[in-house]
Amino acid sequence: MTNVQEQSELMARISQGWQALLAQYAQGGADFSQDMARVSAIWMRCFQEGFQLWQNRGNEFQNQWQTWQNQWQERLQAALSGQAEPSGDKRFKSESWNQPYFTLLRESYLLYAEQMFKALQPKSRSEAEHTEALRFFTRQAINAFAPSNFALSNPEVWGEAQRTGGTSLLRGIAQFVEDLVRGGGRLNITMTDMNAFKTGENVATTPGAVVYQNDLIQLIQYTPTTEKVYKRPLLIVPPWINKFYILDLRAKNSFVRWAVEQGHTVFLISWVNPGPAHADNGFEDYLQEGTLTAIEQIEKLTGEKEVNAVGYCLGGTLLSCTLAYLTAQEKQSKGKKKNPIARATYLATLIDFSEPGEIGVYIDEQQLDLLDAQMQKEGVFSGKQMATAFNSLRENDLIWSYWVNNYLLGKTPMAFDLLYWNCDATNLPAKMHAFYLRNMYLNNKLAEPGGITLLDTPIDIGSIETPVYFLSTEQDHIALWTATYRGARLHKGPVRFVLGGSGHIAGVINPDGSEKYGYRTHGELPEDPILWHAESEAHTGSWWRDWNDWVTEGCKANVAARQIEKAIEPAPGSYVRVKT
Repeated sequence: MTNVQEQSELMARISQGWQALLAQYAQGGADFSQDMARVSAIWMRCFQEGFQLWQNRGNEFQNQWQTWQNQWQERLQAALSGQAEPSGDKRFKSESWNQPYFTLLRESYLLYAEQMFKALQPKSRSEAEHTEALRFFTRQAINAFAPSNFALSNPEVWGEAQRTGGTSLLRGIAQFVEDLVRGGGRLNITMTDMNAFKTGENVATTPGAVVYQNDLIQLIQYTPTTEKVYKRPLLIVPPWINKFYILDLRAKNSFVRWAVEQGHTVFLISWVNPGPAHADNGFEDYLQEGTLTAIEQIEKLTGEKEVNAVGYCLGGTLLSCTLAYLTAQEKQSKGKKKNPIARATYLATLIDFSEPGEIGVYIDEQQLDLLDAQMQKEGVFSGKQMATAFNSLRENDLIWSYWVNNYLLGKTPMAFDLLYWNCDATNLPAKMHAFYLRNMYLNNKLAEPGGITLLDTPIDIGSIETPVYFLSTEQDHIALWTATYRGARLHKGPVRFVLGGSGHIAGVINPDGSEKYGYRTHGELPEDPILWHAESEAHTGSWWRDWNDWVTEGCKANVAARQIEKAIEPAPGSYVRVKT
């Protein structure tokens, strides 16, 4: 295809996309009023924090400004003389940034950013708490205005436009308009080829079947691959913020497939992707119709009265509530209702929310009031909005790199299964999400004995005597490991705390046999997590084998493999296929 032909086709795509976008707006389109109200609340909070910081450290900022001017003069001279060092920042890795003008632009920006981040570095714990939003949104603004993010100030964009005769710019505009259309008026950045993957075909492929379903869950049982299995079945409770198949992405890194191969009878909850009809589903429903029902069904299907359970992220938070509820029920019945969970595993799970990480900047009374109003109107919290919030925690990697690649350079994102999963968003029911944010993130009620009541039962994590395994990851930006450590110490029974390498996803999905990330263990749980880390023992390889040794301690796989007897439909089921 010639450049002229491609440009003609691109102009047609842009025109069609623009017409579709106008039609969306004419039919109501995206309502930005709540978005603007929340943005106003955020900036008001930042202004208040900034004003207070200036009052406390104004003289220091003035001195720092003078230092910045002196350093800028030095970098200016280095840039003009061609002696500036290449930047280690991957946004500016191209050789084209070493041209004199662009070197000056790059160095001026990097120095300004460096000085701003240094100025806002907190000097005490109190200052850190009271400037959290200011620091976070200042970082968002600084990274948004990087010269790499604009066509006129990015030499790579100029070079690609010249090489393609302007076709790259038209490709970028076409993709930008189409992503706006796909997002219903909000920009929904394409991170990967969404047509390259299909659940059940090249992701979520472990053989099994849906053996039970209700309005909230499908319960999947996986086909055994060993002649003998462990007596206790294994229930996996994934988060419903994302879809379950992060645990069954590909054969070589599927935790589900690996657990089946170890001789576990694996059951997994696949959550519904809720719509407005699920608006009144609360956290109690996820307990009653989710974990409790799944345990009951497993007993009916296998005849076993005990299970081992694994909860990931929000699924782990629900698992902790399930354990506390079952413990309370056992005590109230004076032992007649035995807790059916023999051993529990938490993967990257918050139970004590006193240190929520940067996501906490989106959670305060005013923002939650605005969010409640939006959810009451729509019935759900949109998975796309949730994805945007989490992507902003790593904005350069998950927002601006795609902005430059897709829209400025006009390139098509490569096919990547992990990013396909990341973009396969789920909604959250209004009632459940409001309860979760207020009671856990905002008020940290789950960490308090009796702070939360579920199904008329006060929940006390400190009452849990069930042996638990905590897997946290050192670079997790969603569930900070020091915060998950506090949750581990709340438990009354024996706790094995393990710290994996990497982050919230890669540190968990680190298959057996991989030497990429190691993990750390310690026989004690001192109050200070930093002391735990200093005294812990480092291990190579994956935590999966360590977990399997723990969960099967004293047991042998000596039960005949349990075959699937009644199937509603093949795995991965229909609930996981529903798109937002």
